[in-house]
Amino acid sequence: MANSQTNNNKKLRKGIFLGTMAVLILGGGLFWMVSGDDSVGVFASYTVQQGPLTISVLESGTIKAKEQIIIKNEVEGRTSIIYLIEEGTRVKKGDLLVELDASSLLDQKIDQEISVQNAEAAFINATEKLAVAENQAESDKDAAELALDFAREDLKKYKEGEYPSQLKEAEAKIKLAEEELERAQDTFEWSQKLSEEKYISENELQADRLAVTRRELDLELTIGNRDLLRDFTYPRQIKQLESDIRQAEMALERTYRKANADVIQARAELNAKEAEYNRQKEKLQKIEDQIRKTKITAPADGLVIYATSAQRGGWRGNDEPLDEGQEVRERQELIYLPVGLSSIAEVTIHEASLKKVHAGLPAVVTVDALPGRRFLGTVDFIAPLPDPQSMWMNPDLKVYNSIVSLLEEDEALRTGMSCKVEIIVERYESATSVPVQAVLRVGGEPTVYVINGKKAEPRPVEIGLDNNRMIRIVSGLQEGEKVLLNPPLEAASIDMQASESSQSEQSETNQRIDDRLSEVRNRRQVSSDSSAAVAEPAGMPRQEAAGQGFGEGAFPAPSAEQMEEMRKRLENMTPEQREELRKRFENMTPEQREQMRQGRGGRQRGPRQEPSGEQR
Repeated sequence: MANSQTNNNKKLRKGIFLGTMAVLILGGGLFWMVSGDDSVGVFASYTVQQGPLTISVLESGTIKAKEQIIIKNEVEGRTSIIYLIEEGTRVKKGDLLVELDASSLLDQKIDQEISVQNAEAAFINATEKLAVAENQAESDKDAAELALDFAREDLKKYKEGEYPSQLKEAEAKIKLAEEELERAQDTFEWSQKLSEEKYISENELQADRLAVTRRELDLELTIGNRDLLRDFTYPRQIKQLESDIRQAEMALERTYRKANADVIQARAELNAKEAEYNRQKEKLQKIEDQIRKTKITAPADGLVIYATSAQRGGWRGNDEPLDEGQEVRERQELIYLPVGLSSIAEVTIHEASLKKVHAGLPAVVTVDALPGRRFLGTVDFIAPLPDPQSMWMNPDLKVYNSIVSLLEEDEALRTGMSCKVEIIVERYESATSVPVQAVLRVGGEPTVYVINGKKAEPRPVEIGLDNNRMIRIVSGLQEGEKVLLNPPLEAASIDMQASESSQSEQSETNQRIDDRLSEVRNRRQVSSDSSAAVAEPAGMPRQEAAGQGFGEGAFPAPSAEQMEEMRKRLENMTPEQREELRKRFENMTPEQREQMRQGRGGRQRGPRQEPSGEQR
């Protein structure tokens, strides 16, 4: 029982001690933040020096051959590697480097050869059909033209030959009939005279009379035949023959059109078959070309370097190392063949350094695999646009691919080696410089805080370029002076571009910012008063409510562990965070500050207490 009481007393004393220390630490920190003391005894400083200064940009890169042959996979689709020459092998022109799987292409070749043969047979058939169509067209045209000529000849023959002949024949028959009638009439007249003299009998007279009648009928018949020929047969035959001519002309036109259509159709079919035949042959040639491309030979003498070994990071860096059995895609880079000893360094320059770097600047290249050696180079090229691959991986990262040509040729430099490239922007034999963190902008002007005794005084300076570590001071500082390495940031200009704007524009901007901050503070104060009115019960002193509630300005008493955590946070705060905390403390009302101090009375934080019924 006594031991338990003793342990409790020890724990209580320890808790009180830790709580007191935490209150002292936090109170001291807050007092330092709000005191506005310009003492510099506890701040780091830097003594201004004058000496050699190099303004440079340091970037990582990869060594590559300046002149090299890039060998790519030209087989369509995805294929597997069945043979791969060992990396680092010295090869001669024509040596086999890579052999890809061609089994599927060989099957396609056999199928395509059959297709070519079928297309060739169809092409030959179409050629013969065209010849037959042309021959038949000529034959049909000749027959139609001959029929038209015959029709025209028939008309001419009838008009100039047959009809006149028939007409003359009819006229001759009429003439003969008239003469025979006349002779029969004479005979009848003689018979009448002889009958009167009783020289002939009555029967003979009747026979002569009958002969006259027959001759009259024959004459009428021949005249009727002539009139029929002239008035009916001739016009009808003329119309028929003229119609035959027109029909022959239209038949000839139809024959011409049909013959031309047949020839055109046959020629179109021939062209289609020829095109198909050529297409099938081209496909066969393409397959044969693809089969030839499955065996990749060296186009020149050189050293074999796998493309996957020479890639420098990015998404390409995730590719598996080149090996037999691996699938490769079309246009994939497989092997690099350097053809000379000249080398380059491929680097990516961050956008923040572009204002310093330009083509033509010298550079010093150090290779990780060759410690102690330095190679001089020149910036040859800087891409006009950022690298799209880096932007795709990280949209906030903008880097520009650049090339630095090495002036020395060395067999020890090999493609794929990692290197550091220091691009020299300026070199000064004697320059005044300070760390970049010692310079900030006050009112748009570069300013440093010079230590004068125990005070730090701001001093405008004229600055030059920096190398991300040291910045050149053109004027405003002397060698041996001390400057703060962490100057007060509240003195810095909010608008980092203020130096580029006019003084009137800067004043107007600052005024608008101040108005906005005043509005924010007023809204915060109104919100704080409302929260305090709700959190504080009626009849309870404000100090007690502050120790129990969580209103604006009310801080519950922390435990020892929490006080230690608060102390560590205070030490780890950046200058900006400290400035924000100091401003928050300055904006507190006197009542809120008093509540905060009284809230450090050593009370342990517990669950929020509700006011008792009496206090309600």
